[in-house]
Amino acid sequence: MIMGVKPSRRQFLHLAAGAAVLPVLPAMSRFAWAQAYPSRPVRIIAGFPPGGAVDLYARLIAQWLSERLGQQFIVENRPGAGGNLGTELVAKAVPDGHTLLLAFSGDAWNATLYSNLKFNFIRDVEPVGSVARGIGVLLVHPAVPAKSVPELIAYAKNNPGGVSVASGGIGSPPHVYWELFKSMTGVDMLHVPYRGGGPALTDLLGGQVQAYFATMAQAIEHIRTGKVRALAVTGATRVNILPDVPTVGEFVPGYEASTWWGVCAPKRTPAAIISKLGGEINAGLADPGMKARIAELGDMAFATSPVDFARLIADDTEKWGRVVRAANIRAE
Repeated sequence: MIMGVKPSRRQFLHLAAGAAVLPVLPAMSRFAWAQAYPSRPVRIIAGFPPGGAVDLYARLIAQWLSERLGQQFIVENRPGAGGNLGTELVAKAVPDGHTLLLAFSGDAWNATLYSNLKFNFIRDVEPVGSVARGIGVLLVHPAVPAKSVPELIAYAKNNPGGVSVASGGIGSPPHVYWELFKSMTGVDMLHVPYRGGGPALTDLLGGQVQAYFATMAQAIEHIRTGKVRALAVTGATRVNILPDVPTVGEFVPGYEASTWWGVCAPKRTPAAIISKLGGEINAGLADPGMKARIAELGDMAFATSPVDFARLIADDTEKWGRVVRAANIRAE
């Protein structure tokens, strides 16, 4: 970096993410740490209640690591504040690898969504490796005349404020997916936040709201039975499960929205432990049984190195931060 030149926000995020994987102990000490680890049961903190995606992925990884490393990996649910209570606990934990976080992409946009966090996700947490990636699907009620993304945009612009779009709550993935869509298309639709994706989908099925960015897992059966109409998926490419459904980006160039889940540790956790955990997680993601279980949840196994996972976190913190600021979203 040139002396005297202040780094941009993106450069700062990448520098911070890269620092997350620097070795912190001499080689012999790192080897000793890795050999002894884990020396007692390990907690995996899930910042959401049992039954949701974060909890399910925490339990999936906990079972795998317990079998591979000969110690219990125990899921501890610490719900609250959009996952921030659990993340804060891990950010402030002893960095010895015995307290881990099942992180998800909301941790990236929470950095902007919440103004009073007592931690900094990029500064205080060490990326270990991603686990899964999921995309959304833009649904409309069958009574909505639009049968494509361009038709929905036209319909909404001809009825400003007259078309409602549901979400699972302020700052939920369906909400930020919608805000990105809104910022790139200029449509004016009424946002109706619910307390979770279940109630949002229920009201879409009942016609109380007209549109919703659902998860693939919760939407697929309703799409197949014709109870809702799928206009597009939110990922960069089409998906095998819905091969005839286009991506939003085919009509709105540059649009891409996805959710990831992964494992993180407190900052300054020894690099050898990060490497050992990352290697075991990636071995699990190559296992056909685990791949199949993730597919059953409507997502895709998604393996990365600690460096690549840190880069993804930095990129998403920047991307979704822009969306949250532009929409002036504040956590409730």
